[in-house]
Amino acid sequence: MALLDDVKSELAAIDNELPAAKKAQATAMIRFGGGLRLVQRQIIVQAQFDSLEAAKWLQSTIKNLYGHEASLTQVARQTPSGVVQRYLVQVERGGAALALQTGLLDRRKHLVLGLPADIISGNIAQVKAAWRGAFLAHGGLSDPGKASYLEIVCPTNEAALALVGAARRLGVTAKPRSSERVTLKDPDAIERMLMLMGAPRSAREWTGKRSDGEARGKANRLANFDDANMRRSAKAAAEASDKVRKAFEILGDDIPENLRAAGQLRLDHGDASLEELGRLANPPITKDAIAGRIRRLLQLAEKTEKARAQQQ
Repeated sequence: MALLDDVKSELAAIDNELPAAKKAQATAMIRFGGGLRLVQRQIIVQAQFDSLEAAKWLQSTIKNLYGHEASLTQVARQTPSGVVQRYLVQVERGGAALALQTGLLDRRKHLVLGLPADIISGNIAQVKAAWRGAFLAHGGLSDPGKASYLEIVCPTNEAALALVGAARRLGVTAKPRSSERVTLKDPDAIERMLMLMGAPRSAREWTGKRSDGEARGKANRLANFDDANMRRSAKAAAEASDKVRKAFEILGDDIPENLRAAGQLRLDHGDASLEELGRLANPPITKDAIAGRIRRLLQLAEKTEKARAQQQ
């Protein structure tokens, strides 16, 4: 359980996502952590977690993004192995409004049993965030071995199917074990999903524990990789994403579509190489082409910013 706790702590600490991704994560945390209750004709939104950090993240996000006050209560739960602590996030006043804002109620005020369509068909950052939220709410992770797994317990069959479809968009094959669980068993798929959700440190730790010879070799290569190079690569990726984000802010809607698409790929796949970004483009292009489009996007933003400064 220590590794699972580490993963959830790492995921709950992510705070640099754009609002659309934060909303996708919050919606998934509510859907997979509890959902909606009707008490005396009043809709109450609630979600329960085994991670205090996750509960605090949702409480804060509900207030900062949606403008509703959420209570956070510690509750004791009896299990076969003893008493465990859980953390309940609940919105009573404004619960119906929050349900509509998150998309858990549709425009006709019908309950959405899976995940809202605008999340499942949204950008990659939203899809990653939905998986992250579902995992924070009801995810499990075993230690590596012959029966290793990453799974999420789902409240409905529709929610399970939504996660399977979301994983497919991320290039990961997830299988519903039943109507109640979505499971990854392939070690490489587990490692990749941990990375995609935003837990690279835990992914490396999980990989380092893999028992077969090939996995040990891979873990050793990761462990022995030059720390300075890793820091430089991470810094370069972060700087590139920041420059693209700033370019989008400067240019607004006045961006050629091919440059916009290239920049969005950089934002959605911050840890991907240029070659990988080229393969993800529609249609696929070379790494030189994707690099050129991002470079032209940044040059256009710089030129526009200078022109505005001269006009002032």
